[in-house]
Amino acid sequence: MSTSTTKSSRPLSPHLQIYKLTWTMVMSIIHRVTGAGLYFGTLLLAWWLVSAAIGPGAFATAKAVFGSFLGRLVLFGFTWALFHHMIGGVRHFIWDLGRGFGEAERFLLAKITLGGSLALTILTWIVAYAAN
Repeated sequence: MSTSTTKSSRPLSPHLQIYKLTWTMVMSIIHRVTGAGLYFGTLLLAWWLVSAAIGPGAFATAKAVFGSFLGRLVLFGFTWALFHHMIGGVRHFIWDLGRGFGEAERFLLAKITLGGSLALTILTWIVAYAAN
């Protein structure tokens, strides 16, 4: 085993005060937040399905909650979280293949993740409203 007598000037435990916040870091944080949000959204989906199985009264209550302004806002956020987490997963898969590690590629993947999730969310809601 080799022993080194030279002292490193690098910190032992880097943190956000040392690192400059980058798009990749922000997308990683948002990916984790959307994953937690999807857990909450899945509980809402389960409630909606159970209310449909219970009967018309319970389903009418769930429909009223999801049809309110706040309910639609939550559903819009759930839709965005779903698409953002999915595209973020594709971004991680690209990295698993050993691609996209350059600075320009990382920034492009971050922009695609954010822009693509917003575009798919808006498109989904436009199609859903057009179908009604």
